[in-house]
Amino acid sequence: MFDRASTFGETLDHPAGRAVLEKHLPGIAASPMAAQFRDARLGQLVALAQELEDPAARQRLWDALAEIGDGTHAPRQYGQAIEPDPDYEQGDVERGSATVSAPVTVAKWDVLEVRLDGPSHGNPFVDVELDAVFTRPDGSEVRVGGFYDGDGAYLIRALADAEGEWSFLTRSTARSLDGIVGSATVGAPREGSHGPVGVDGFHFRHADGTRHLPLGTTAYAWTHQDDDLQEQTLLSLAEAPFTKIRMCLFPKSYLFNANEPRDFVFPGSLEDGFDLERFDPAHFRRLEQRIAQLAALGIQADLILFHAYDRWGFADLGPAVDERYLRYVVRRLAAFANVWWSMANEYDLMWSNEIDDWERLAAIVAEEDPFGHLNSIHNCRPFYDYSQPWITHVSIQRVDVYRTAENTDEWRERWGKPIVIDECAYEGDIDQGWGNITGEEMTRRFWEAAVRGGYCGHGETYLPHSDSDEVLWWSKGGELHGTSPARIRFLLDLQSEAPEGVWDPLPSDWDVPWGGVADSHRVAYFGFNRPRFRHVVLPEGEWTIDVIDTWNMTVHRMPHTHRGTARVELPGRQYMAVRAIRVS
Repeated sequence: MFDRASTFGETLDHPAGRAVLEKHLPGIAASPMAAQFRDARLGQLVALAQELEDPAARQRLWDALAEIGDGTHAPRQYGQAIEPDPDYEQGDVERGSATVSAPVTVAKWDVLEVRLDGPSHGNPFVDVELDAVFTRPDGSEVRVGGFYDGDGAYLIRALADAEGEWSFLTRSTARSLDGIVGSATVGAPREGSHGPVGVDGFHFRHADGTRHLPLGTTAYAWTHQDDDLQEQTLLSLAEAPFTKIRMCLFPKSYLFNANEPRDFVFPGSLEDGFDLERFDPAHFRRLEQRIAQLAALGIQADLILFHAYDRWGFADLGPAVDERYLRYVVRRLAAFANVWWSMANEYDLMWSNEIDDWERLAAIVAEEDPFGHLNSIHNCRPFYDYSQPWITHVSIQRVDVYRTAENTDEWRERWGKPIVIDECAYEGDIDQGWGNITGEEMTRRFWEAAVRGGYCGHGETYLPHSDSDEVLWWSKGGELHGTSPARIRFLLDLQSEAPEGVWDPLPSDWDVPWGGVADSHRVAYFGFNRPRFRHVVLPEGEWTIDVIDTWNMTVHRMPHTHRGTARVELPGRQYMAVRAIRVS
């Protein structure tokens, strides 16, 4: 049969399948570009087809394909759910007999890790269920799921979010791991540690109140490269202004992504297959090291849990394996303060999932993350319903080749949540329209989002120096070559100078957007326009006026202070801004 997982090519090669596609999907089936979609799944193409935006029209396509019945695609056999083994340890095993180790003290916002050394027979990844109830100093309780770390080691990790004495009690289907008690002291936070990021109206703050501006970047598969390249990525990030990085847990198969990772979430390989009933602890330990290194740089790890750019089968694991994977990942990583969750990159290209599946999977993340890390889901074309209560902020991408950031204030009104344009296109020079904007245009999009009260995300896709290199920052990390990062840092510094460290949209002129703080700190951005002067109408009071060159990164203060209307002389160049600050 033909279904969402069938490829476009195999369906097109079948006479009856071609007839269905030409009727229900003419914009792609009859397109001169049809050949480039041959390896794409039908579930992906449906998400891109304007003629199938109506769910009823989409269902008519699936019904018509199902009637053919003799296609070459056979439905995939998914792994089944596996319940913990109630007889994993017999009655002669003493309850709570496993060896326990826990830190005596841990700094606030660090990982409070309890280790139990216990049984290793069978398959503890699925045979054993383990959690612990932690009691904070104020008496509140938090349930934290545990996980198997290989070689007889079981770990339970809590985010140490309160200073004072903590205690814990373990619960497990394995007798030796059940009923173990212990305690630890949580002390003052380390210098520079501010705790997890949470939503603050249309903006963000760390748990200690420190402002967070998510001016991020994207390097999807950087942790799937060799160690030297990963270290180079960290060196580049240390010099860059970015406060967040989007990164995939599963490797990526796409343009400039042909290399094979050395290991995976699951043990195995593309040639030999993967054991979907176990996980690779060594793989996760290396990932955790990178997350910790990002934290030391003050960078949030925006972890993409699922994506469609796949040749290993990870994009179509089936409901049971998806759930097992999510529970393991969240239990391992939710204790890291600098983690964000992204349910998917371009969710609508995941041919195996419908909206109900995403809602179910998001509920699993919420259940396993007792510390409430930020969570969103990223679109390709159609928007997700970002009003859903589990979604903390809007993670969105470009509307078309040109417009995106200009819609930031509208999206704030629509969803009432912070807007993070995680993909506004990439600075680079590849042949794809999403990856060849200039540094000037990338900077302009950041500014357009900022004055409208939102945040933009960076990426870089400059062609490599040789065909054998194929290292583009947007996927593999490495070195940054673009001109926008320095200008993004300049913007970050300017936003930080506002009274609350953020800009909100203000009533604007018909041709110029204004943002900032209404009664004290106002910024107008001219973008690609280039006036020689501007009459600026000031609110009541006395104001200083700055002329800002966002590209050359200069701030020139006009002489004197001003009231009422001021004529501001401008250089007739693009990418200029004007800032007015009320004199206290």
